[in-house]
Amino acid sequence: MRWLTRIVRPGPTRTGGRAKAATASRARLRRPAARAYRALALKGAAGLGGLLCLAAVIGLIGSGWAGRKIDALVDGLGRASAALGLSVEEVLVEGRGRTAPARLLAAVGVRRGDPILGFDPQAAKAQIEALTWVRHVTVERRLPSVIYLRIEERSPIALWQDEGRIAVIDETGAVITGARPEDFAGLALVVGPDAPAHAAELLRLLDSEPDLRRRVVAAVRVGGRRWNLRFAGGIDVRLPETGADEAWAQFARIEREHGVLQRDVDSIDLRLPDRLVVRTAPEADPPVVSTDGKNT
Repeated sequence: MRWLTRIVRPGPTRTGGRAKAATASRARLRRPAARAYRALALKGAAGLGGLLCLAAVIGLIGSGWAGRKIDALVDGLGRASAALGLSVEEVLVEGRGRTAPARLLAAVGVRRGDPILGFDPQAAKAQIEALTWVRHVTVERRLPSVIYLRIEERSPIALWQDEGRIAVIDETGAVITGARPEDFAGLALVVGPDAPAHAAELLRLLDSEPDLRRRVVAAVRVGGRRWNLRFAGGIDVRLPETGADEAWAQFARIEREHGVLQRDVDSIDLRLPDRLVVRTAPEADPPVVSTDGKNT
């Protein structure tokens, strides 16, 4: 340790072998330190250069220069691809029924001769599915020149009345925004806040007896649990909460055999499993008909 101290500290001028040894020792000590300083300086310069480059790129992006250059490049590639025959010449549509062709083409957002590689299928899909009758659409580019659309449209199944407002609903219970109720006056009317969610199930039940189904003019959802049916002539038929399929089939059989709906009745209650109750007038005793068709 004393030897290193002696070599590092400056001292009087030495001559001979000892002086040469001291000079050599100083050189050996200083060269590694110099190399380390140079390496550190090079790293610092490289880091500073990288930061300056990053700052320059950020500045170009912020100014919009890079975006403009990229857009120009894309436009140029699109024009070049169109010149090679990769341009829109046809929009092929499958499944369109109620959707107006003009509105559909406007939503696609493409014109004949446009570069097909510049067409954005996802953007077109979003625009098309915003149309009134479109529930789902598949959009494809079919090179070299065809845009293909496969559309699934909504099916109107009923009119829904709630708080005095009437709307058209589809098979999922969703309101078809933009559909005019007056254009679908022949559809069944369902009433109640939760009626749309159960409308498809009810209509499947009613369709099991088509002759009876045609005489139903409205269905009122009661307590979120069951339905009251309003028939032509103002007669109400109360379906049960459970076993509605069996009750509806039994009622259809009794109607065919006895013509209950042709009688002067106010309401028919199907909620009892073995009989139906027919009320003719508020002050009269209700006649009861068993499920075998006999009066009791």
